[in-house]
Amino acid sequence: MMLLVQLSDLHCSDSSTFLKDKLARAIEEINDLSPDLVVIAGDLTENGFKTEFEEAKRFIDQIKARKVITMGNHDARYTGYMLFEKYFGSPSGVLDVGDVRILYVNTARPDRDEGRVGRDQIGFIKEHLQDGKFTVLVMHHHLIPVPDTGLELAIVEDAGDVLKTLSKYKPNLVLSGHRHRPWRWELSGITFLFSGAVSTVRLRGFFENSYNVIEIEDGKIKAELKIVGGPYMDFSQL
Repeated sequence: MMLLVQLSDLHCSDSSTFLKDKLARAIEEINDLSPDLVVIAGDLTENGFKTEFEEAKRFIDQIKARKVITMGNHDARYTGYMLFEKYFGSPSGVLDVGDVRILYVNTARPDRDEGRVGRDQIGFIKEHLQDGKFTVLVMHHHLIPVPDTGLELAIVEDAGDVLKTLSKYKPNLVLSGHRHRPWRWELSGITFLFSGAVSTVRLRGFFENSYNVIEIEDGKIKAELKIVGGPYMDFSQL
């Protein structure tokens, strides 16, 4: 059994919209779980500023588990994409953890809210989805609209091409953030899980800071929503 924690949208900044206490509490809870892997699906910062990346790193370094971290659109502002790699390494890659493969791709583009996977990364996804391994695909932006989040303005621009690839090569689980609203979709035999925002006041549809706790065992996925400082919830309750 693999225990995986998914969080996103920290939005570290010197603004009152960043909830330091919430992030500190979430990290305490996550460390108590001792997960096999923590996936941080982008928007570590609000504006991609150096001071914000330093703050994000200070918090993220307190997470004891192994981590996969990808970039969000806010991180790519003001050439923050350069700082992201300095502090957190490449925003795309592949990691095998036991019998589970984690693919993470960078959908952020400088100073753009919209995401894009691109032909090269679609090829990268195809390459690593062809050996039958249980696979988790991570990206910041969402491929499918999330309810209760207002107008659909910042989805992945080439979502159709990506979804066509996924429907053929079948990752087991796709993890995204970006919309600040936890949700779960099942499409073509693939589970899509969206994390809410862990430490900002800017919430949509579900007005609690949260992250996702996922168990993977014998090819099956059990996922719950964890409210920071509060109870677990089943996604059916959303």
